[in-house]
Amino acid sequence: MWGNQGSGQVRRKPTKPALVAAVDMLARQEYSENRLFEKLMVKGYEEEETAAAIARLQEKHYLNDAESCPRRFQYLYTDSSYSVRQICEKLKQRGYPSALVKSCIPEDREAVNEREYEKALRVLESKYKRSQDKQKLLAALFRRGYYSSAIYRAVQSFLSDEE
Repeated sequence: MWGNQGSGQVRRKPTKPALVAAVDMLARQEYSENRLFEKLMVKGYEEEETAAAIARLQEKHYLNDAESCPRRFQYLYTDSSYSVRQICEKLKQRGYPSALVKSCIPEDREAVNEREYEKALRVLESKYKRSQDKQKLLAALFRRGYYSSAIYRAVQSFLSDEE
């Protein structure tokens, strides 16, 4: 049913204006400008109407990537076990510009490395047994995007603990 929308069926025009639909969507979840644009286009709104709705939302400060991206980054940085690379990729997938996402990374490299070590160690403790092969542990953390220095330190610490 959902996958056949573009195969010869005539799409009906949405009943409510793009601005109202966008406000409804933003009431449920925060979106980046690009992601909201994409979602409205998929719903069947015209490009001009969608662009006007997004411009109006920006004007009213309901939609602001410069504010929402750092807020979202900080939330994921403090409350998740994602690596900084994973967080950046998630935000890019949500439509935030790459430069804006990279500007959210804290400049204190030592603090970021320490955070990466703690999160990598938490992942190891929650998902793996100490009897696991060292190479498998390393590979698992590399796939998650943690910094290599944090990975080696976390695996070494994890395997040396005999709790």
